[in-house]
This record gives sequence, C-alpha cells and structure tokens, in this order.
Amino acid sequence: MTRIILRRLMVALPTLILVSMLVFALQKLLPGDPVLTMAGEERDPAVLEYLRDKYRLNDPIPVQYFAWIGQVVQGDFGISLRTDAPVTQLIAQKLPVTIQLAAMAMVFALLIGIPAGIIAAVRKGTAVDYAANVFALSGLSIPNFWLGIMLILLVSVEWRLLPASGYVPPSQDLWLSLKTMLMPSFVLGTALAATLMRHTRSAMLGVLRSDYIRTARAKGLLGPAVVLKHAFRNALVPIVTLVTLLFGELLAGAVLTEQVFTIPGFGKLIVDAVFNRDYAVVQGVVLCTAIGFIAMNLLADVLYILINPRLRHPS
Repeated sequence: MTRIILRRLMVALPTLILVSMLVFALQKLLPGDPVLTMAGEERDPAVLEYLRDKYRLNDPIPVQYFAWIGQVVQGDFGISLRTDAPVTQLIAQKLPVTIQLAAMAMVFALLIGIPAGIIAAVRKGTAVDYAANVFALSGLSIPNFWLGIMLILLVSVEWRLLPASGYVPPSQDLWLSLKTMLMPSFVLGTALAATLMRHTRSAMLGVLRSDYIRTARAKGLLGPAVVLKHAFRNALVPIVTLVTLLFGELLAGAVLTEQVFTIPGFGKLIVDAVFNRDYAVVQGVVLCTAIGFIAMNLLADVLYILINPRLRHPS
C-alpha cells in the first residue's frame, strides 16, 4: 500500500505545479487592474506605483510566479490585495465552514442515494424503480438555488422551524450550528443523492448479473445477504470513486448555495476575490482546492485496497 501511495504522490506533484502555473497565468489575462481597485477614487499616481512595487506587480510574470511559488513551499500564500490579511488566515477561517457543509451534504447524499440505488436495482422494472429514477431526474433537474429559496419560504418563513440564513460555528453553539446548516446541506445533498442513486443502481445491476450472484442464490442464501454482503461490496469501487470526487467538488465551494443561505465559505471567498481582482486569494483558494481533489483521489485509492485486498499486491 505504501508503494501505491508514493506512486500517486509522485503523479500529484507535477499536477499541482501545472495547476499553479495555469491559475497564475490565466488570471493575469482578466481585464482590469487590481491596483486601481485598491487605490480608491483619487488614484494618486504615487500611491499606484507604491502598491505595484509592494505587491511586485511591475515584475515580469515568470518572476512573480517563482516568487509566489517559493512562498507557497514555505506555507505562505501571500497577502490579500483587498484586506491586507494573510491568505492562509482567510483560508483557515473559510475552509472549516465549507468542510462542515460538505460533510453534512454528503451524509444526506449517502443516506438517500445508496439505499435508493440498491432498491431500484433489486426491484428493476417495478414501480419502485421508476419512482427512484423520477427522483434522480428531479434532483438533477431542479436548480439548487431555486430549491434553497423554496425551502427558506416554506420551512423558515411559513413554519419557522429553521434559521433562514447565516452561520454559527460549532464551537460557539453546536445545536444552532447544525440547525443553520441543515437546509443548505439538504439542498446540496439531494442533488448529490440523485447522481449517487443512478451510479449505485448501474453498478448494482452489473454485479447482480454476475455468475457468482446466481450461484449464491442457487445455494439458498437469502436475498438481503446476497445483495448486501456479496453484490454491494463488489459494486463499491465505482461508488467510492464517485463519492470522493463529489466531496472534492463540494470542497471547491458550492457557490450558489452559499450565496442563497449567506454562508461565509470557500465559494463566497473566491467569488469576492475574483470580482475584486484579489490575485493572491484566488491563487491560494484554487491551489487548496486542487490539493483537496488530489487528497480525495488518494483516499479513494486507499479505500480500493481496503475493499479489494487483491489490489495490495499488483502484478
């Protein structure tokens, strides 16, 4: 397992370098000058020149990149052009919010999507299967922002059961934090559950047609034992891949959902940074997102080995 992990890390390093180069170069093509935004309305030429020298914006792009990447290697993502705060501090403030939202959304997705996919595969062609497919199609078709607004009107305004928006850290009030994040995580979770249900159903149908499943049934094993112990375990590999990728997407920031529910997460941070030409924040957030995706893929590889021990000794 150690060799496999090291091999994946060797592939991950050039990927991170390529991502850092792309995000650094592409955002330089964006129209507008961040210094003009920082200087305010008066825009004194002396102030503009001072700011450009301070943030090394007068240097050639390759020089700026290598200066930035040298700081990143030391754990310093630079200083925000808008707030003058360290980017690492901003990420440390916003990342736990998005992780909590992503974790709660994934719980909803797993609790809804996997059981629905298994039942739809076992009851293929029945009314239950058609109902599950209608749910999946609805979850994929309904926009998250519309569902979020409808839930706010119904649950918060009409029934007054949950807070309409905002965020409370778990360290401050755990119960209120869970109540505040319940609706946005459900909105994200239903969309993920729809995707997860379809993939689970497809994987289970492929496994249920296998010879060893027919043999297990011929030996007299009960249906639940065949489905859960034999079929579902062998269908887990594509499901694990999907779950890790979906969680990586959530870490990138559910921008619309965070905007609707006024959640100060990664999505709001990067949107504000792009609009304000805050290069350092954009670079730091995108690089952290890439690291998150790579970490999720590495986790998927480890889970593959735990699910299928034959992968521990590749040929």
